[in-house]
Amino acid sequence: MTGLQAALPREMYVDPQAFVKERDRVLLATWACVGRLDDLGLEASGRLAVVDVVGESVLLTRDDDGLHAAYNVCRHRGSQVVPREPFSPPVCSAAGALRCPYHSWTYSLSGRLLKAPHTDGVEVDPDDFSLHPVGVQEWAGFVFVNLTHPGPGTFDEGVAKAAGNLGNYDMGSLVTGLRLTYAVAANWKVLAENYNECYHCGPVHPELVRLVPSFGGGGLGLEWDDGIPHREGAWTFTMSGTTNRSPLPGLSEAEKVRHKGELVYPNLMLSCSADHVAAFVLQPLAVDRTRIDCSLLFHPDAVAAADFDPSDAGDFWDLVNKQDWAICESVQRGMSSRAYTHGWFAPMEDDSADIRRWLLPRLSDE
Repeated sequence: MTGLQAALPREMYVDPQAFVKERDRVLLATWACVGRLDDLGLEASGRLAVVDVVGESVLLTRDDDGLHAAYNVCRHRGSQVVPREPFSPPVCSAAGALRCPYHSWTYSLSGRLLKAPHTDGVEVDPDDFSLHPVGVQEWAGFVFVNLTHPGPGTFDEGVAKAAGNLGNYDMGSLVTGLRLTYAVAANWKVLAENYNECYHCGPVHPELVRLVPSFGGGGLGLEWDDGIPHREGAWTFTMSGTTNRSPLPGLSEAEKVRHKGELVYPNLMLSCSADHVAAFVLQPLAVDRTRIDCSLLFHPDAVAAADFDPSDAGDFWDLVNKQDWAICESVQRGMSSRAYTHGWFAPMEDDSADIRRWLLPRLSDE
């Protein structure tokens, strides 16, 4: 590819009305990651979690038949079954049923109406008054929801590349050893585009470039699917490039000394090191605000060890993350200028253009 490609127009990063359109047509109509199964407390039957998806509250439950999801809206008068403010962080608890606090209409964990008090003599068919369903899927220990409730085919397509390239990391078996949460004053697409290129790595991430020298060249010509090698003697994302933790079992010899990454659209960014995986879940809050939950995932044996200390990886990731968020906030401020109409993608940023290729067809009126 030669020349520069035009990026998305300014309004798609700064216009609140454009964000509303994107929210309704794309973010609420595709498979979005809402977190780790275990961190949401959904690893066993009889559990409830309440999550926010771009301002929509969703009930996640697990019973003996598996995972279920529904809008957090009672079918009687519209009260939230579990009262939550918009954009609240997830909450989880044990649950045997779901009882609306307004008039005590009660639902099973699968969302079927069980009890509607004081409706004797009135025909209330439980099948007609189930909670409004939401699509739910689990992949690699992550939970995804789709508020349009489509079939699973589109989900499989969405995770196929990551599943093929990152399968040896066995992310479903990993556990969270450290969580970092950030509030970033930038549009979620700015963050996704930044993740998908290393043109910025040289000027923004000097510590990262010392660890992975080839990142300093802007990313052009690198075989990303094969993984990017570290400097001599380094093999993981820590300040020293080493750790006392062992490489994850199942990795190839190349993966034991290389770094791999994938973006599962729209909001899950995965960066895989030999001994841990950094998983970023983007939660768009407004056209210019995004919450980011970063979970560092380790082998359960490593977390259970008496000397487990994730700070070597955590300190490194926190440094790199804050460098990224600061430059993304600068981009957002620049995009808000009347001088800005749209940006450009250089040849080494072709992967960043994926957001344009992924998003525009989903926004089309055709």
